[in-house]
Amino acid sequence: MSKTRFFGNLIKTNPTLPTANSSSAYGTATGIWTLEEAGAFRASGDWPVPASPPGAPTITGVTSGNTQVIVAFNANADDGGLDVSSFTATASSGQTASGSSSPLTVTSLTNDSAVTFTVTATNASGTSSASSASDSVTPELPQRGLFAGGERNSGQVTNVIQYINIKSTGNATDFGDLHEAYSKLGAGCASSSTRALFAGGRDSSSNNSHIEYVSIFSTGNAQDFGDLNYDKYSLGQCSSSTRAVFYGGIGHLTGIDYVTIASLGNATNFGNTTGTTYEETGISSPTRGIFAGSGNASIDYITIASTGNAADFGDFVSSYSPRAPGGVSNGTRGVYAGDHDYSYVNTMQYITIASTGNAADFGDQSQGRGKLGSVSSPARGVFAGGGRVSGASVNIMDYITIASTGNASDFGDLLSTDSELMGSGASGHGGIA
Repeated sequence: MSKTRFFGNLIKTNPTLPTANSSSAYGTATGIWTLEEAGAFRASGDWPVPASPPGAPTITGVTSGNTQVIVAFNANADDGGLDVSSFTATASSGQTASGSSSPLTVTSLTNDSAVTFTVTATNASGTSSASSASDSVTPELPQRGLFAGGERNSGQVTNVIQYINIKSTGNATDFGDLHEAYSKLGAGCASSSTRALFAGGRDSSSNNSHIEYVSIFSTGNAQDFGDLNYDKYSLGQCSSSTRAVFYGGIGHLTGIDYVTIASLGNATNFGNTTGTTYEETGISSPTRGIFAGSGNASIDYITIASTGNAADFGDFVSSYSPRAPGGVSNGTRGVYAGDHDYSYVNTMQYITIASTGNAADFGDQSQGRGKLGSVSSPARGVFAGGGRVSGASVNIMDYITIASTGNASDFGDLLSTDSELMGSGASGHGGIA
């Protein structure tokens, strides 16, 4: 290695070339230079280090979520001679997110409003031009539906929790387990956009008062939430985005309880049903809960945010007096389907939730059955499992478009035929819409 001699006979190794780095280390070089060496570096273009803003990144994908979009991208090979210190994704609506690598998550977006994105890169010399705009993407409330517990006609009871993507079609996927194997859980959705509750039910020998919960967009076993005021099963349930209501049920046929979904704790008394009610199913708008299905034609309602007794809403028509039907809603319209009391009909009827009055014909399920599980999104309702008049339990799922009328279509299959009297929950049902 060559040496350079300085005044005082100090000897140093030849200096290294300047190193292009970001921030305060920009252009750092080690060693001691002679004027001749500095001139040589300058003449060869090695010093000062050439630098410019980086090239524009390339967006590779955008994925929508609830008020957010994940933006994936590749950095440009041209870094301008300096380390890139940050990337910034910018929505066409103005929101931004910055970070040191891909992907970036842009938040505080408006659901159901389409946006595009660009990405820039920044180094110590400046900021790149913007990338080409991404494809248009629409943030939206996710639409996951859950089914918990249930039983088979043979009497077999399960603790399995399974889930579907309501927006698409396809078979259910394993989510986790309830603490114990239960059927005859609360019928209807007692859930916010992030948390689902499963209440009451019966194991192989006894009623229970347990309320369990899961985080809808994770997977895993249920956890303890609190207790109902009574041990009961075959109750109805509904919710807004903040409050869940539990209606009637064998064990306390006239009682209504409620909880605040975001907190843990025992239920509080809400009021009383209009009569002795069980095997009813709840549906909801953000303000009103509807309950029907005790083997008669009557439909009742409550105001979810208040407390008090239920009131008469109207009646089903065409001799439809269901027990343990499925129920779905989009916040404006509710649809009830099926019946297990003798006939196991394929009937579906609908109501307008904000008014009162009698139901009207909607269409037909693919098969006549009852004891259904049911979940919904703002656009779609899914009726799952249940039993048939032949005694056979089924694992089929049907779906409808709630805003229209017509017959149901095939959605996919549950994990098994342990599918009668399941509990359910959804991230975008009518009480949240």
